[in-house]
Amino acid sequence: MDEENNRPQGRISRSFIFSILFVAAILGLIAYFIFSNMSTVKQIQPDLFVDYLAKGKITDVQLVQGETKITINGHYSETDSNGKPVKTTFTTGIPEEMYNTTLDWYVDIDGDGTKETIQKSITQMIVDAAKNNEYKPGVAPKFVITVKDPYESTWFDRWGPTIIILAGSTLLLLFLFSRMSSSVNSSNRQAMDFNRSRARRVNTSKIKFADVAGADEEKVEMEELVYYLKEPKKYTKYGAKLPKGVLLVGPPGCGKTLLAKAVAGEAGVPFFSISGSDFVEMFVGVGAGRVRDMFRIAKENAPCLVFIDEIDAVGRQRGAGLGGGNDEREQTLNQLLVEMDGFNDNSGIIVIAATNRDDVLDPALLRAGRFDRKITVSLPDVKGREAIFKVHSRNKKVSSEVNFENLSKRTVGFSGADIENIMNEAAILAVRNNKEEITIADIDEAIDRRFAGPAKKSRSLTEEEKWRTAYHESGHAIVGLKYPHAGKVQKITIIPRGNYGGWVLATPEKDKYNLTKGELIADIVLDMGGRSAEEIFCDDIDTGAYADIKNATARARAMVCEYGMSDLGPIQYERDTGSVFLGRDYTNTQKNFSAETATKIDAEIRKIIDFAHAEALRVIKENREDVELLAKTLVEREQITAEEIEYLMEHRHLKEDKKPAEEQTKVEAEEPKAEATEGENK
Repeated sequence: MDEENNRPQGRISRSFIFSILFVAAILGLIAYFIFSNMSTVKQIQPDLFVDYLAKGKITDVQLVQGETKITINGHYSETDSNGKPVKTTFTTGIPEEMYNTTLDWYVDIDGDGTKETIQKSITQMIVDAAKNNEYKPGVAPKFVITVKDPYESTWFDRWGPTIIILAGSTLLLLFLFSRMSSSVNSSNRQAMDFNRSRARRVNTSKIKFADVAGADEEKVEMEELVYYLKEPKKYTKYGAKLPKGVLLVGPPGCGKTLLAKAVAGEAGVPFFSISGSDFVEMFVGVGAGRVRDMFRIAKENAPCLVFIDEIDAVGRQRGAGLGGGNDEREQTLNQLLVEMDGFNDNSGIIVIAATNRDDVLDPALLRAGRFDRKITVSLPDVKGREAIFKVHSRNKKVSSEVNFENLSKRTVGFSGADIENIMNEAAILAVRNNKEEITIADIDEAIDRRFAGPAKKSRSLTEEEKWRTAYHESGHAIVGLKYPHAGKVQKITIIPRGNYGGWVLATPEKDKYNLTKGELIADIVLDMGGRSAEEIFCDDIDTGAYADIKNATARARAMVCEYGMSDLGPIQYERDTGSVFLGRDYTNTQKNFSAETATKIDAEIRKIIDFAHAEALRVIKENREDVELLAKTLVEREQITAEEIEYLMEHRHLKEDKKPAEEQTKVEAEEPKAEATEGENK
């Protein structure tokens, strides 16, 4: 729709380059005529001129006869230190009464420093030099004599430079004025172009439906749009109408824009793409004008698809902003509502919109007849994540030992964009380590980087800090391993990353869409496992449990105030305010409960936290040896995975730590002797 916006930005236009060249040519021409007569002319004495004339250095002379003297201009040639000829312009003046008078000239003819006396007039000297010059037919003589009348001149000599300078100056001024005029006209045209649509036509899209994974149901809904556009008679046979709008809703990175790109690649009809922020400008009425222009061009290309990304930028609820009824965003929304479903028929135009804030959209925009179909693109499940891993591994050299199924179980809650980033980071790490293929270690490191950034190897921990961190993370891990409903421990690490000194990755066995009260309690017990381990195994507690306590308190408050999972009953005292809409939620600051109820809420939250803390202490005390074993292994290895944890809990050591049979027998034989010796020493 907007071809001017498709031009590459940052390039100099041809007209600008032509303007620079034109101005430079005019200025260069003027400078040439101004400075052409300012070349360096060497003033020489008449005797030196005669000397050069006798030696044959003079190449040409021009005699200008004046009233009192005759001026001789010309060129003589010399050789520099490198033996190259250098041509010099000279001038000399001789009184007229001496011009034909015979004079004695002392000339060094042979060049050996010995000068001879020559009695000749200057005229005779010049004539003899011309006669002695070797002449060949068809070849211009090296010595040229020109006689010039000082009072004789052409019009070019008198007026030429002045005329050229005036003409060049005039042309330069005219050109500058024309450029200023064109700039004004261009500004006027740009002012009129503000109402032009900024939607870009997508002619070719390399993304197909085969490139979309983890959203099978959503992909079927979008494929139906393509089938309808390709075979409309199949649907009209049963009276089915083309949906006017499809709204894609979901968290960031789940593939809403990717689905739209796949539709563009499969549709085979004109596809226009625009962002919601492209409608709104500082000038009132521009957004509405762009909406009108976009639908006008869409009608000319119907049937077609129009994709509006981040529609919440222009489709927010009316009356909730601070600008009132004349707000530019509201005017744009009103025009969009009319164009999608008003008096004018827009058949053949399907509007696809994407947003992750459908809660702030205007109800009139969401009603049937405008956005007839609402598709929720949610986070992928375990099979979806596995398929996404495979899609983003197509053009990469991945080791055959990488198990995408296990990776999908470890990445619960990851979006498609997160998985794409993980595989890209793993490829970068493989290149950095000069590996021939991407290994599971590279993917593990990429996942950790996604959680908390790169490892801070430069951060040196003291032995006490390392043991404290190891006990803290071991406490989390043991609770995850032993407490019912707790998530499966996938990895334990004490390598510092970002603001984390270490962490435990615990994920549910299966994807969960609803959590039970027992599972929420288990999560809080898991959060309190680190602090509880510090209380048991360390002399003092530190601030390392800050994030754990914060998460535990937030979960407990949600159970009491939002989920109704306490003795206060199924009453919602608060609601999630993670996504605040200023215009709507600005005045909703009052509490929906009394001070007495607030006291009860605090008591219920404390009851849940105290219970979880007591349970964490109980589990850790009952499994004290396991905590110490995990902590010791962490200090030695710094991180262990789920497979290593399982082997460690069963065999009490890792595979690499298993001692040979002979060495083990030798150690066992020496142990009683060592104990006896120790006893004797005591």
